[in-house]
Amino acid sequence: MNMLTAGQKAPEFSLLDQHGNTVVLSDLLKSGAVLVYFYPKAMTPGCTVQACNLRDHQADFAAKGVQIVGISTDPVKSLAKFTQRDALNFTLLSDPEHQTAAAFGVWGEKKFMGKVYDGIHRTSFLIGQDGVIVQVYQDFKTSNHHEVVLKSLP
Repeated sequence: MNMLTAGQKAPEFSLLDQHGNTVVLSDLLKSGAVLVYFYPKAMTPGCTVQACNLRDHQADFAAKGVQIVGISTDPVKSLAKFTQRDALNFTLLSDPEHQTAAAFGVWGEKKFMGKVYDGIHRTSFLIGQDGVIVQVYQDFKTSNHHEVVLKSLP
């Protein structure tokens, strides 16, 4: 797993959102910076806490010119259910073949309760309007992710 770092160009992606629409990174960047956060699975406890905190502070991100985009390997149908259930106010993208996660270097071996498996490592990337990664966030809890990112923004 070779995770991308600040200063590197973010890989272009084109994925389906929770409504089945195609979303392209370069199109998102036309409106400003993008926080791309990778999370393991929709509607699980930790991922729900993280998403709801981002939802509740979405206006703070918008005020700083940052759009929020979550990416997981969940199918579009699960993302739609997650969005509806928790009234999420930002875009969720489906990466079922984990190609985008792999391109960012967040797909790899994980261990949980003695089991070893491949999955998404919970990581976020702040991508500047020029497509370059400004900051990578790994050192956070699902409950304070939004605070860590907001404190780092100018």
